[in-house]
Amino acid sequence: MRRSPSLLTRLTGAVAGIVLAATAVTTIAAAPAQAATLTQVTGFGSNPGNLAMYAYRPDNLPAGAPAVVLLHGCTQNAPGYFANSGWQKFADQWKFTVIVAGQSSANQPLSCFNWFVEQDITRGSGEALSIKQMVDHAKNNYGTDPGRVFVSGLSAGGGMSATMLATYPDVFAAGSVIAGLPYRCAPPASTSTCQYSGVNKTPQQWGDLVRAAYPGHTGPRPRVAIWHGTSDSTVVPANATELRDQWTNVRGVSQTPTSTAALPANTSLEVYGNNDVRLYRISGMGHGTPVDPGPAADQCGTAGAYILDTICSAYHDAVFFGLNGGTGPGPTPTASPTASPTAGPTASPTASPTTSPTTAPTCVTASNYAHVTAGRAYHSGGYAYANGSNQRMGLYNTFYTSTLKQTGPNHWVIGC
Repeated sequence: MRRSPSLLTRLTGAVAGIVLAATAVTTIAAAPAQAATLTQVTGFGSNPGNLAMYAYRPDNLPAGAPAVVLLHGCTQNAPGYFANSGWQKFADQWKFTVIVAGQSSANQPLSCFNWFVEQDITRGSGEALSIKQMVDHAKNNYGTDPGRVFVSGLSAGGGMSATMLATYPDVFAAGSVIAGLPYRCAPPASTSTCQYSGVNKTPQQWGDLVRAAYPGHTGPRPRVAIWHGTSDSTVVPANATELRDQWTNVRGVSQTPTSTAALPANTSLEVYGNNDVRLYRISGMGHGTPVDPGPAADQCGTAGAYILDTICSAYHDAVFFGLNGGTGPGPTPTASPTASPTAGPTASPTASPTTSPTTAPTCVTASNYAHVTAGRAYHSGGYAYANGSNQRMGLYNTFYTSTLKQTGPNHWVIGC
């Protein structure tokens, strides 16, 4: 067994979930089946972390499609998390690959990703390297766009999601941390301290831990979305605030939100910088991934143990990642505060985006409140502003209607 008994004992009673019903899987090397299914992939690398890789490639997936890596919570498994989290709906709709990493009880008794073990949270070793090798396999065998790779994880998987964003900023353009913890909360702190009390550091201290994970990196750092229930007693909500401090510092923006919004299911959204960091707080929600079963465009998932019926986080994350911008690679903005991760994010509000998309523009007419809720706009000082162009659309409410045209990934202008 790879893990020391003392570390395993400390994880007893840690972030937990019930094993979800697994979908049927088959083992393949690279090519998808005729009808898209979640398939196990073998031989994807040296795999020092001894993880399993699964891939979902929608039918008619275009060349150069993006990819999202999913990391489940403790005692969950990869197929079950994929089946219930809602990501398949948007992979089918917006055409991107989903890679699901699987932990096992052979590595950790509760099947937790080891976000607290030195060898697994260091660039070039352990579980972090295994997950990076899964992405490399997708690039080499599926033609995945290397500039549009994202990661999302729940709980221990959220801690590992933060690890991947910290150790491989050259691989991941953005990610989300759901009911998770800041990078390097443990070690040195104990897992129980991190989970049940939280660890208070200054934004600079948290940011330094991320920068030290890959000190040679000179490119942009990933954008990050953070999700947390205010009634989470397994990973206390203080971790969401510390994550906010860590990643706003890494991105070089203030810890004061530039805008806020009220979303469905008692969810508040705080936006930091120019969409650099998002913090979603779900009032009254416990420990789990937020889903919202139903057929509406912004609904998804199947509720269950630690998959909680509130709001569809996969939808909001997919929009935040820019995955709803078309079925192909799409245009690359020259610069924009909410630019496509293909070009790397930037904090310049006066930058000009590329305005010649390779696909027909998408036009949407809706209330300003609906535009903000759907991720096409943000609000500040009582007004709504279009993402990317920052054009003022009028009052932020349900009565004021605007038409927005998409001219690039997550870039919208007024009119059509």
